[in-house]
Amino acid sequence: MIAQLSAHIKDRRVLDVMSRIPREKFVPPDIRDQAYQDNPLPIGKEQTISQPYIIALMTEELGLEGHEKVLEIGTGSGYQTAILAELAKKVVTVERVPELAESAKKLLKELGYKNIEAHLAGDTLGWPQDAPYDAIMVTAGAPDVPEELLDQLAEGGRMIIPVGPRYAQELCKVTKSREGVTVRNLGGCRFVSLIGKSAWEKD
Repeated sequence: MIAQLSAHIKDRRVLDVMSRIPREKFVPPDIRDQAYQDNPLPIGKEQTISQPYIIALMTEELGLEGHEKVLEIGTGSGYQTAILAELAKKVVTVERVPELAESAKKLLKELGYKNIEAHLAGDTLGWPQDAPYDAIMVTAGAPDVPEELLDQLAEGGRMIIPVGPRYAQELCKVTKSREGVTVRNLGGCRFVSLIGKSAWEKD
């Protein structure tokens, strides 16, 4: 997996972290033999663990240096959470599916992470109680960049978020500065829907 990723991902720290974290622990037992294939996998409750390339790209584009407080929207299996925790000072992660939130929290604790604060998502997108954040990673697709999340992003901060129609999005890097907000398109992607008042309604 790492050899394949290194053809596209240049941040050595991202590759090193992904080489150490046991991805097979974050997928259901019956598909653990597929854990290192470069494609998304189902984790139950109509959610997925993203393909390694997309995870590596999103992480690389956040440009973490180790001092940041990061917000993750969509804990899912906890795999992306673990990667962020290795690269940042603190990770605040929220998940709206109670069963996934609980299983990810348990696994991350078992793996020894102490800089992760996990929450069950509320009515508001993100976790404004701990804002502002130096970086925000959104692991679900939104119709637009939610103002609620921009408000939680610090000046100089960046957010990676899939934006577009419900079943196909563009991966966007959003940077917030004193002058305003800039958005860079990183390419096509497909994520489950971001649910919330500033995103999609529940099916």
